[in-house]
Amino acid sequence: MPSLSHFAALIEPSIGASAKRVGQPLSFLYQPLAWPTQGVEQVLGQLCIEGYAIVSLDGMIADSRRRMVDGLKVEADSQYFLRGLDQAVLVVHGRHSQEDDAKAEQRRRLILTHSVADLGQHPTLPNALFWNPAGIPFLEACGRCGLIEGTVAVTGGTNVFGLFLELGFDAFHLSRSARIRLPGGRPVFPQVPTQTPEDVLKGHGLMAGPVEVLDAQAGVSVVTWMRQP
Repeated sequence: MPSLSHFAALIEPSIGASAKRVGQPLSFLYQPLAWPTQGVEQVLGQLCIEGYAIVSLDGMIADSRRRMVDGLKVEADSQYFLRGLDQAVLVVHGRHSQEDDAKAEQRRRLILTHSVADLGQHPTLPNALFWNPAGIPFLEACGRCGLIEGTVAVTGGTNVFGLFLELGFDAFHLSRSARIRLPGGRPVFPQVPTQTPEDVLKGHGLMAGPVEVLDAQAGVSVVTWMRQP
């Protein structure tokens, strides 16, 4: 199994501009934590990690220049995605993955990078922290955010999804477009295209739910993959 440092080394050190956010500053993050009395396994069990991605027929989330092409921008899928984020207590992503709706300004988030030792305050975004997974475990990073329960939404990109495959997704909402291929693009998981996204999820202990058609005309549907007890 790849180590956390392996995935951290793949995450780009420079952080581009993400959706501007305002709200409660995260200065409280560096206060001592009052951990609950139950064991680590029980605490982890209270955090539900869910992934969200829309992919092309060949399993790509963007083209070779990391651009999300118009064929993957489908309103029904965007609304499905945003409804999921509305239920999350934390959003986790790399520098090329972001949402730009009005509520984005209110969401707490971790932005993966190895430009900090463990956690670092974003210089301009008060609700965002930089997180180096090689420097601090995910559970502790969540604790620094004051979180021990709720849904964590992971929104990409490739290496961030790869990291959380190893940490363990509880669910993954995989949307697919039947109208587009992106040869040479950015895959949803590091194992793609050698394996299909579905095979990767199955290989990591998730089981497919029913197909939900989001936009028949655009050929977009979603399947939620769930971890079995």
